[in-house]
Amino acid sequence: MTVTTGSTDPVAGAERRKTARVRWAAGAAVALALLFAGAAAVASAREDAPAPRAAGAPAADSADAGFARDMAAHHQQAVEMSFIVRDRTEDEDVRRLAYDIANTQANQRGMLLGWLDLWGLPKVAGDDDPPMAWMGSGEGHEHGGQHADGDADGDADGVLMAGMASRAELKRLARLDGEQAEVFYLQLMTDHHKGGVAMAEACASRCTVPVEQRLAQGMVEGQQSELGLMRDMLTERKARPRP
Repeated sequence: MTVTTGSTDPVAGAERRKTARVRWAAGAAVALALLFAGAAAVASAREDAPAPRAAGAPAADSADAGFARDMAAHHQQAVEMSFIVRDRTEDEDVRRLAYDIANTQANQRGMLLGWLDLWGLPKVAGDDDPPMAWMGSGEGHEHGGQHADGDADGDADGVLMAGMASRAELKRLARLDGEQAEVFYLQLMTDHHKGGVAMAEACASRCTVPVEQRLAQGMVEGQQSELGLMRDMLTERKARPRP
């Protein structure tokens, strides 16, 4: 049953929905542009004059710092994919999911980068500290993603961490339209969430900063819920997650 609170004019309703989409597109684009620009400015400033490590802060090679750096990068790609699919489909359910993911993960990314600032730690790991190394020896390589172009070397195609899409897959998503774009986005985001859940579970058990542990556990619960939703959405489109 649908509850209405105003005019039932279908034309007016369509105009309101169109206006809402435009406001989301403009508002989200501005907010994310400011977020990324601010992060880039801070990172650039840190290269010129690194801040001293804060007293009592986690070490640069700790699980707390590693998770903050890696999940910030992981989230950035989820936001990117969500903005791509926004322009490739008119399906309101997919667009709503994309908005929720982009909004949530952009906010969480800002928190993670903010903690690294407070701790006086770099946002990018050194050459001797590859992504996901904080999870255990070889963890990053064991969880390399699948590639649309068959490239087995994840780093060569932009796959840095578990579940991340390759550059070829992002380009493919940007070429698809309608239901094809919806299905591929849901498949890519399913892989992305599975990798993110594994990382968040590792932080929940290995990180030592309580507020970061709580954020990680919230990510586990939120992304697991979205995994179920995306599975149902794929089923509605006679598709399924990738093996």
